Amino acid sequence: MALSKEQTDGVEAVLKTSIRNKFQNYEPEPASMPFHTRLLGKDRLALYSFIHSLNTNFGSSVFEPVALEIAKANFKLAKAQIVAGDKISSGAQIVIQKIIDGLTTANTNPNKTKEIEAIKQVCQK
Repeated sequence: MALSKEQTDGVEAVLKTSIRNKFQNYEPEPASMPFHTRLLGKDRLALYSFIHSLNTNFGSSVFEPVALEIAKANFKLAKAQIVAGDKISSGAQIVIQKIIDGLTTANTNPNKTKEIEAIKQVCQK
């Protein structure tokens, strides 16, 4: 799936903004890790800490905006931080547990389409 010029520019802007913010606001954690310091040295440990911080930051402030930027071109509506729901009905829980039990005991073969349909049937009630 190739990105359009507009999408590429949007993704680029998100990445630049996120990395700039990280460089400007980065504060290393004052954790005492004598074993790691001796093994890696202070410089490498600081670099590792920064890269780990970037990875954490990317999860929350990069991946979602990038996905949103790409989704805008492919869907009528694209939003971030949407809650799909916070409850599972007892009927759906029973069906899901039966599916898990059948797969665990190898009494049933995996069939994603059939499993989804069984859960949807209960959810429509």
